[in-house]
Amino acid sequence: MKHSHELSFDDEGRPILITAAALPYEEEQRQRVRKYLTLMTIRIPALILAAVAYGIWHNGLISLLIVAASVPLPWIAVLIANDRPPRRAEEPRRFQKTQRSTPLFPTAKRAELEPGTGFPRQSGRSNQAESEPN
Repeated sequence: MKHSHELSFDDEGRPILITAAALPYEEEQRQRVRKYLTLMTIRIPALILAAVAYGIWHNGLISLLIVAASVPLPWIAVLIANDRPPRRAEEPRRFQKTQRSTPLFPTAKRAELEPGTGFPRQSGRSNQAESEPN
């Protein structure tokens, strides 16, 4: 790498990727449209091939098989085109379960009662006083 004021480019002048961000939405959509169009362009020659096969062999079964293979192509093309890219292993999960700061059903704080006395426990005393023999 050249040592110059333009450190954001490599030796060939290409920009260096400095982020792990996903592809821009426009580029991702372009890739999905390209996949869709590729699958749909297979369908048109398949229908033409079915007509040619019937013209050559006069066998409707071969043509029917070719047409049957091309029928689910639009559905498959839409499924593939609408699919998002797979999640990378290093990609963090977005949802993080956090402890609620406010409970769903809040209740008032109640003072603890001393065992056997029915009076509120004093904050300075601990359970050690209870365990001492009288």
